[in-house]
This record gives sequence, C-alpha cells and structure tokens, in this order.
Amino acid sequence: MIADSFNLVAAGAILISYLLGSIPMGLILTKITGHGDIRKVGSGNIGATNVMRIGGLRLAALTWILDMAKAIAAVCIGYAVADVVFAAWCGFAAIVGHCYPIWLRFRGGKGISSLFGVLLASSPLSFAICAVEWLAVALTSGYSSLGAVFVFCTMPVLGFVFGNGLGWPFLAIGLLCLWRHRSNIGRLIHGTESKIEWKWKK
Repeated sequence: MIADSFNLVAAGAILISYLLGSIPMGLILTKITGHGDIRKVGSGNIGATNVMRIGGLRLAALTWILDMAKAIAAVCIGYAVADVVFAAWCGFAAIVGHCYPIWLRFRGGKGISSLFGVLLASSPLSFAICAVEWLAVALTSGYSSLGAVFVFCTMPVLGFVFGNGLGWPFLAIGLLCLWRHRSNIGRLIHGTESKIEWKWKK
C-alpha cells in the first residue's frame, strides 16, 4: 500500500515536471513585449537564441533564466519526493516538456537552457564545468550549437564520474538534446550553421 502511494506521488511529480517544462517562456515573453510570435521568425524555435534575433540580448537572457528556472523547479519537486536521482529524472521530464510542449502541439525548444537548470540543481560542479565548456567553445568558434554539442557529450560522463547515480538521467538528457540538435549538427558538418549574432536590444 505504501509502495503504491509512493508510485502515485512519483508519477504525479513526473507529470507536473513535464507540464512545468512545457511552459513556452520565449513565446510568452516575446508576445507580452510586443515582438509577436517567435515561431514565425528566424529558426522558428522558442528558445533564447531565436529570442535574441527579435528581442535582443536582454530578452534572450531573461528567456534563458526562466527556462532554467522551470527545470530547477522540477528538480526541487523531485527532491521533495525522493533522492537526487529521482530529482534528475524530474528534470529530464521538464526538458521533454520544453522540447515537446503539450501547449504548442509538441513543437518546442531544444533543451540547452533547461539542461543547465537541471545541472545547477542536481550537480553544481557539473554545471560549472559544462558552463565553462559551453562558453569557451561557443565564444571561440562563434557557434552556440557547437558548444551545446560538447556539453551534451560531457554531461553523461560527469554524471558517471561523480557518481550518485546521475549518469543515467544525464545520459538520457544528453541524448535527447543531441537529437533535438540534429539539424544543427548537420549544418555544422556542412559549414552552413549560423554564428551567434550578439544584439543587445532590438
């Protein structure tokens, strides 16, 4: 009976985490600031990179922070139910929601900002390493997506190295985000990927 109750609570935590992740922060922010529907601009993505194209760096930074925050909230829900491993799986559910939001017919972002939220809340050391790595690669190469790919590959390794059972949820997150970036990877290989365009304001 106790086990059944826990399973029900755990399932509820996963569902709530998914729904949190599904909140399209980039779309909401661009609409309320008068920049229109971000899905009709640039890449059509609802993430921070596309937000910067129409709203500038400040709005993109706010989008990034809020996308991180919803993943952090999901991890905190997981902590309230069980241990750090379950919390990381709740974070994974939030990233699934970000990438495939029920509110937008499952057409969402690519998960990088929410990924950093999960890292910060579940493994601060992994967050620091991945953040430095992403910045170093993105700033030196000019490709945000290249820095992201490095993070997706490094994150599972850190999860297994540092222990605590985080390797498997980190691997799931890395694979999901790699899949979501498959078009970017193709453009990187063919030399047609767009470089970062820093715009303070629009």
